[in-house]
Amino acid sequence: MARRRRQKSSGSVRQLPSGLWQARLYTPDGRRPAVGTYEERTDAERALALAVADAIRGVQIDPRNGKVTLQTYALEWLESRGTIRPRTRELYAGMLKCHIIPHLGKRQLASISPLLVRQWHAQLMAGHLGQVSVAKCYRLLKTIMATAVEDGFIAKSPCVIKGAGVERSAERPIATIAQVDQIAAAIEPRYRALVLLATYGSLRFGELAALTRRRIDLKAGTVSVVVAQSELRDGTRLIGEPKTAAGRRVVSIPPVILEELQHHLAVFSQPGPDGLVFVGPKGAGLRRGNFSLVWKKAVSGLGLPELHFHDLRHTGNTMAATTGASTRELMTRMGHSSARAALLYQHATEEREHAIGRALGEMIERARQANAS
Repeated sequence: MARRRRQKSSGSVRQLPSGLWQARLYTPDGRRPAVGTYEERTDAERALALAVADAIRGVQIDPRNGKVTLQTYALEWLESRGTIRPRTRELYAGMLKCHIIPHLGKRQLASISPLLVRQWHAQLMAGHLGQVSVAKCYRLLKTIMATAVEDGFIAKSPCVIKGAGVERSAERPIATIAQVDQIAAAIEPRYRALVLLATYGSLRFGELAALTRRRIDLKAGTVSVVVAQSELRDGTRLIGEPKTAAGRRVVSIPPVILEELQHHLAVFSQPGPDGLVFVGPKGAGLRRGNFSLVWKKAVSGLGLPELHFHDLRHTGNTMAATTGASTRELMTRMGHSSARAALLYQHATEEREHAIGRALGEMIERARQANAS
């Protein structure tokens, strides 16, 4: 008996009265489901080709799923992510509300093409958002669309812009030891140890704000980081574990600042083992907004208005890299699970080493020329 040939799926693209282009898939059982509607004919043809390929491979994509709007799917996606931290959830909600939904929210998932994503991305880049914020928005959209693929709403993600999700932050300034000492002397006395520990302990503001007395061992000269503070836009303070397991760490304190820290604990910190090490004038925990006013006053008075508090950690990391610490040692000290940041600091150190080598070479040449004359 002759073997029955398997019918192949095919389809067609037609222009609707609205001017949009609709792709339809012809299935072996005679159905003609719509794949989606697109602004450009080429996008409709590309979507149809993918749908035909999926049908041949046996991949089932219900065309009705693709009619769900991005706004509906994205908000449900965010709501269903129970493991997202409150602060991260707030940031995602803000990006969706301000930068993604206004541009793409009313679009059906199946109609969002790579061209449409490129146009959206170009608009953000040309607007008031910085490159880092645009990269974060793109990564969020890419994650949502990847989940839509996993859920069977679309066959392929339209987020295919190479490098669009990579953050390229501007190089931050590095303070000198003399400048750190100047800031520590100029700032209100209750924050002097905060400045020193942020720099020479490479600690984040949230880690310092949540630090308690029991986590400081003056005899061993260490600080144990086990929790961190975050703040929501409504002012709610949250204390929880660091974002990654690498964030839990024990940091060695340079002996030269132990006496400063001991004085601070005796004069400014809350009492008891669970008392906060750093508090405001009224004895309450630190808030980033209130402290920023104190910080700006100190650095502006010293002629360093561009220096951010987080740059102290950047400074400390750079200094640690110059000591010859290995990549793994730097990762542990900084609380990073990835080697990327540690390698950046090591790279900066290597560049400085090359600069020193060039300077020595110029010195030798000048000396030789002077001796030859």
